[in-house]
Amino acid sequence: MTDLNLAESSVAGLVAWYSLIHIPDDQVGSVFAHFRRVMRPGSPLLLSFHVGDGSRLKTQGYGGHPMKVYVHRRQPVQMAAWLQEGGFTVEAQMTLTSAESSLGGIIFARRES
Repeated sequence: MTDLNLAESSVAGLVAWYSLIHIPDDQVGSVFAHFRRVMRPGSPLLLSFHVGDGSRLKTQGYGGHPMKVYVHRRQPVQMAAWLQEGGFTVEAQMTLTSAESSLGGIIFARRES
């Protein structure tokens, strides 16, 4: 995501499902610029992410496997703002919730012309 080796306007749509959670805030704009560059005008973008504030270091993966990766939580309004700044039109968004917490955000956007 931080260095897409794809031709300009070569992608008809893009899905980033809980993958931006590992990108620091100061690099999200650059990732969206790469997305916009490789996507065709008007093509769809579907994002999902952890909702919340701040970051945490995850040291244990599923099954107890050791790891060292940061997980970044974000507010939907911030993600939508970054998308709009990056040349995307947000068409829909929602937050998935449970009785205990917010689970994730989903945003559907389109690359502007």
